[in-house]
Amino acid sequence: MICLGLEGTAWSLSAGVVDERDVIVLENDPYVPEKGGIHPREAAQHHSERVGPLLGRVFKRLGELGIKPEDIDVIAFSQGPGMGPCLRVVATAARVLSLKLRKPLVGVNHCLAHVEVGRWKCDARNPVTLYVSGGNSQIIARRGNYRVFGETLDIGVGNAIDKLARHMGLPHPGGPRIEELAKKGEKYYELPYVVKGMDFSFSGLVTAAKKLYDSGVRAEDVAFSFQETAFAMLVEVTERALAYLGLDEVLIAGGVGANSRLREMLKIMCEDREARFYSPPKELLGDNGAMIAYTGLLMYSHGYETPVENSHVKPDFRIEEVEVLWD
Repeated sequence: MICLGLEGTAWSLSAGVVDERDVIVLENDPYVPEKGGIHPREAAQHHSERVGPLLGRVFKRLGELGIKPEDIDVIAFSQGPGMGPCLRVVATAARVLSLKLRKPLVGVNHCLAHVEVGRWKCDARNPVTLYVSGGNSQIIARRGNYRVFGETLDIGVGNAIDKLARHMGLPHPGGPRIEELAKKGEKYYELPYVVKGMDFSFSGLVTAAKKLYDSGVRAEDVAFSFQETAFAMLVEVTERALAYLGLDEVLIAGGVGANSRLREMLKIMCEDREARFYSPPKELLGDNGAMIAYTGLLMYSHGYETPVENSHVKPDFRIEEVEVLWD
């Protein structure tokens, strides 16, 4: 079977086509603000203007591979969580495709898609997943359905990184810029380390890092200190979940998972605990249509379908709400 998936929960607009074996086509057209952070209305406007041409490129590439629109079996879309205006644009496009091609529609939980595409490409069985992105930072694992065993109490680590980057005058997205600065850092400055049981908090860390930068400390040392502190918090809670659940696999998911230092710290922790560490290809770490397509295909093959009249978006959609019927 073949599934076309549309992703548009925030700044990333993406369409992917997959079958049970691999990604066939992946096309991205992200919204990049001229300055500041992501404005939901402006991001939604971008998505509404670009989703047509994006799909045009996808169908052109499929045609070059000998795959016709009617060969697609399922249409999937990111139903939430995310920014309401952005979600609605993508959901509308998915409904149009479903009705025009007369194909079943599947609404996909965005967080679940990150986990399942990682399991698929890494051949992981039942990992503890550290899901880290702009809007989310969670420790996720299966106990029947998926459960969140720890999460941020305020903002996602990606959001925290972007806030610091903007304060330093760096363009969006801030993650790659902060990572490059951190690689040149030479001195560590102590910053607030906030872990409360299985949960963590980044707002105080961001505020302290901004003050450190404003005091004249080198940007490279601020970025280095920030990364080391934030990532140590995340690795600590991941290790605690690994021990508590008695599991032996760790999977990184989400756009911040592209950070080489975070992956290095997780790998060291896993080696110390004799656990396996998995990281999917970088193009599948950030928000992308292929992860929506694969999860939609997985769900459809286990009996899921979303009637068009029930395909409303869910900006606060939690992964725990999804009934998992597959292994």
